[in-house]
Amino acid sequence: MDVLKQLFGRLHPLVVHLPIGFIIVGLLLQFYDRKQKEFNHVISLIYLWTGYFAVLACTTGYLHYLGEGYSFDSVKVHLWSGIATALFSFLMWAKLKDKSMLPFLTKIPVLVLSVLIFILISFTGHQGGNITHGEDYLIEPLPNSLKSALGYEFFEEKKIVLTDENWEAAILYDAVIQPILNNNCVSCHNAKKAKGELLLNTKQGVLESGENGPVVLTSHADKSDLFIRMKLPKSDDNHMPPDGKKQPSKEAIKLIGVWIENGISFDKTIGELGLEKSLFQSFFPTIIQTDYPDVAIAAASQDSILRIKNSGLHLNTMSENTHYLKVSALNLKSFSDSDFQLLKSVASQIAVLDLGGTQITDAIFTDIASLPHLTILKLDNTTITGSQIERLKMLEHLTSINLSNTTFKEENLNKLKDFKKLEKVFLFNSGLDKSGTEIIGQGNIVVEYGNYTLPIVARDSIEF
Repeated sequence: MDVLKQLFGRLHPLVVHLPIGFIIVGLLLQFYDRKQKEFNHVISLIYLWTGYFAVLACTTGYLHYLGEGYSFDSVKVHLWSGIATALFSFLMWAKLKDKSMLPFLTKIPVLVLSVLIFILISFTGHQGGNITHGEDYLIEPLPNSLKSALGYEFFEEKKIVLTDENWEAAILYDAVIQPILNNNCVSCHNAKKAKGELLLNTKQGVLESGENGPVVLTSHADKSDLFIRMKLPKSDDNHMPPDGKKQPSKEAIKLIGVWIENGISFDKTIGELGLEKSLFQSFFPTIIQTDYPDVAIAAASQDSILRIKNSGLHLNTMSENTHYLKVSALNLKSFSDSDFQLLKSVASQIAVLDLGGTQITDAIFTDIASLPHLTILKLDNTTITGSQIERLKMLEHLTSINLSNTTFKEENLNKLKDFKKLEKVFLFNSGLDKSGTEIIGQGNIVVEYGNYTLPIVARDSIEF
């Protein structure tokens, strides 16, 4: 019997759209036929069938309520308005078919009944949507300021703020668990709207509330309904939060289980609980590596950009979010030291400079040192020896220099050791009697020489 109850109950979301469709069709026909009155009989039949399907929708809805464990307080308004819609459908049928059928209807204009049934179906549908998606479903995308102005109560998202420095000192519940519950569960489980009689906006509610008893069992995540439902696949009807609502990450769900397993503490720090750092690293700030400094700058003038492009140099912005530029002489192999004057007007905006394969000499280092935000420098396939490379030491953001296929001198290598931010130096095929990689400076600069020798394996000596 329970199986049939659940089966027919779950037909409700399908059946409920039938009376809605019939009412809309009936109202549209009424409007179309408002003068000729030729389709009264057809319209009355439409409302008769609306009544039948509305009764079916109320029945399946009631079975759905019984089978899915909703609290009556959460569905009662929707149920009674659904019953009222069914009754008004039959009244519309009686009014249009034969006014003498129900004498009290003769004094009520059809227009009044039409407006009332439209309001009823709209209100009933809205209540059903609230049960399925939550009261804030329609207004959820709106800015909080507008929600407040409209008089809606909203739950502002709380960020989980953990860093390498503070994660152990953070109280697990306050810093992690409460924000997870607030951001994913509280909109449906709060003092104003307690689905399943569950309150997750207070510590007492977390421990004690729930239609079928507490949803957390100390040290037993596998028996705690809160954790079990969050772990279920989204396709499962018992999964929480319901499909369509914001879903917690796998890491967040795992932490709910860890919190329960470790005694449902509300005041202990992560360090006191002895939890591993790896559990929380997904909540640490993401460090975004870019090829330009994290310093705001003004945009280069369009006249300067156009003049540089007309010279044959390739120039483009690094991304939509910055004014930094990448300049390349890929299509201007004749570029020489004197041509650098073209770049003076955009010196502050250049973050990546590629002069590979051009006619530059070591004298260019004096000009390159005037680029305050230079991050990546490519001087490969040139006659650079590195004799004046120490001039670049003042560049605070320079992280990479490509000197491959140059005549770089080994004695100039030591000049790179004091560079502030330098991380990579490429010296492939530069005539140095070295191979592989070397760490220089304070252990923070990696020099790549190339010339790697692959080990001989047995089959290399086999002759075929």
